[in-house]
Amino acid sequence: MYIEKWSIVLDSCAYFRVPSTFRSAVLFNSLEFLLFLPVVFAAYWLLGRWTDRPSGLRLQNLLILVASYVFYGWWDWRFLSLIAFSTVVDYFVGLQIAGKPERSRAAKRWLAVSLVVNLGLLAYFKYANFFIESWVEVWSQAGVTMHASTLQIILPVGMSFYTFQTLSYSIDVYRRQLKPTKDLIAFAAFVSFFPQLVAGPIERASNLLPQIQQKRRFNRPEATLGLRLILWGLFKKVVIADTAALYVNDIFQGPYAESSTSLALGTIYFGIQIYGDFSGYSDIAIGIAKLLGIRLMTNFRTPYFSTSVTEFWRRWHISLSTWFRDYLYFPLGGSRDGRMATIRNTFIIFTVSGLWHGANWTFVIWGVLHAVLILPRWFLPDLPATRLMRGIRWAATYAGIHFLWILFRSESLGKAKLYCLGLLKFTHSDRHLSLMPLVLAFFALEALHRSPGWLQRWERWKALRWAAYFAATFAIAALWERDPSQFIYFQF
Repeated sequence: MYIEKWSIVLDSCAYFRVPSTFRSAVLFNSLEFLLFLPVVFAAYWLLGRWTDRPSGLRLQNLLILVASYVFYGWWDWRFLSLIAFSTVVDYFVGLQIAGKPERSRAAKRWLAVSLVVNLGLLAYFKYANFFIESWVEVWSQAGVTMHASTLQIILPVGMSFYTFQTLSYSIDVYRRQLKPTKDLIAFAAFVSFFPQLVAGPIERASNLLPQIQQKRRFNRPEATLGLRLILWGLFKKVVIADTAALYVNDIFQGPYAESSTSLALGTIYFGIQIYGDFSGYSDIAIGIAKLLGIRLMTNFRTPYFSTSVTEFWRRWHISLSTWFRDYLYFPLGGSRDGRMATIRNTFIIFTVSGLWHGANWTFVIWGVLHAVLILPRWFLPDLPATRLMRGIRWAATYAGIHFLWILFRSESLGKAKLYCLGLLKFTHSDRHLSLMPLVLAFFALEALHRSPGWLQRWERWKALRWAAYFAATFAIAALWERDPSQFIYFQF
């Protein structure tokens, strides 16, 4: 009887349920956004003509805020209340912390308010279903049936990103690394800045907030670079990622029917898909910000050329990796307290990172296994840095990272197990090899980005540069879908 009553209580907790129909978010790769961005850009710099006046900058920031809320509310206007609530809470928390003695109990209590509110909301919307389903599964193993099928809580797009962004503000104010702002509009624009609102980069207040509070001038070279980044990001998403997705979906849908060759290719293709998708989003976000006179941090630096898992995480989703380093790893003690404490802290941040990526045991184990792959650096001697050894280390890192992508992509541990068993069949087919030329061409372009001075040479090759722009634009237009696919990291 107690269990049945508890299941009814759980059912009643789902305030925001999955609506029967709702609009998708305004996607960078949608026609709506192609209309939205020029309007915002034109209005933004028209207001920028009056930035020398006291009200000019405030109007620009107000436009950013309104545009960001329209952008976010296009998906589901009800979730605007959540981002507005987090914004107001952290704005007032920052002011309260600043008014208290440094690291005093009163300051800690106000910091706790920010942590509880933000992490509490994130825990409910992102993890309630996960823990409830795990709870039901535990009781089912004991022979007790619970019904929680009505708990269809939906995760608001971008909640994991803006939650960490607002938390960094409260923590930095508490540490006296940042002075709180008294401008609510500027702070709200910082929290909801639409280019990076729903999938990052996760910006620190110390970088983004001062830019929003300062006068901004139109910079033509920066705007030109921004347009290039937008074009490159769209190419990654529409041409590379969405094309790879066709093969990935086919392979992962029925891995038991695929050859070992196809399954191996599936891991490679998914690695390309998620990189093109996520780094493409980051490039577009950084490019749009440059059009508005704002600099966002780099989020990717050719991670698939890494020669260790540690290096990979210094180059992949850099804004999240550095967030966990500064706000979790270092407070836990980092590497200051010996080898075993360092290993413990490494496992903690990778477990939390896995859980941050998704409410599924596949993500948790994916995070833990990344920590396992880092273990050899603490127990094996340093290997000679010869070209051969660098090649071997790159191959081992690439293989390990892509093997773990199986967990990341699989819907359940059972499906991941089937996929891995299929790899051990050692069967061959040529069915999915047709994408490899595109994959190799993409790797060549990525290698070009690592070449010293490539940008300077690129600037000199005017004819080749414009030919590449036209070719990329044509490819994007040819593969542009009427019903565009969402970015993978929207679900996180």
